[in-house]
Amino acid sequence: MVRVLFVVSEEGYWGEECIEPLTTLSDAGIEVTVATPSGAPPVIDETSLDPEMVGEETAEWVREVHETDERLNDPEPLAAVEAEDYDAVVYPGGHGTVWDVNQDRDARRILAETVEAGNEALVVCHAVGILAFTREADGSFLVEGRNVTGFPNEWEEDTVEENDVMPDGRKLPYWVEEEVIAAGGNWDAELDAETSVTVDGDLLTARGPESSAEAARTLLRELGIEQTA
Repeated sequence: MVRVLFVVSEEGYWGEECIEPLTTLSDAGIEVTVATPSGAPPVIDETSLDPEMVGEETAEWVREVHETDERLNDPEPLAAVEAEDYDAVVYPGGHGTVWDVNQDRDARRILAETVEAGNEALVVCHAVGILAFTREADGSFLVEGRNVTGFPNEWEEDTVEENDVMPDGRKLPYWVEEEVIAAGGNWDAELDAETSVTVDGDLLTARGPESSAEAARTLLRELGIEQTA
């Protein structure tokens, strides 16, 4: 059986970016394990549960899965996870990732080892920022020379308030696009397209919530798995 690891934020993951791939892969018969930095249950960004923001149907579905899925409620600690045990790893986005997942040494270790082994890694939205901090064995940045998409500066400008402060009062420590470009990534968030998913070898990146379904389908194709109706 194909096994996939989800690395999810304890500081605030975006609901659809986790739940859409999680359910799609599960429905395809993939065994999914969830891990968080400390092993505590992941925290969902309440904005991603706002019906006015995401629609009533999506909000209800995401909340139900978040509250009832045993894998989300009893995750593994990242330090106890070995990349070699999985065929792929998924990093859902959400602003919370900039404070924990993207800065976590084990999250970065798992990503680097997954790609080095030739297995698939899907990184979504703000979690794409982890590419700016993940290095290969020779010390070079994993993202150097790779084509990627992710949460763009143009959208971040509409999110933060004065002095880069988030609506919840936390200062955003960095902007994903800036850091990934600085680390050598070839950035194109395809702002004129409805969705944006980029495949560069074994590294898959997705721009944001509206690209979650396409990202999940793309990962299935890369894994050689036919999606059931």
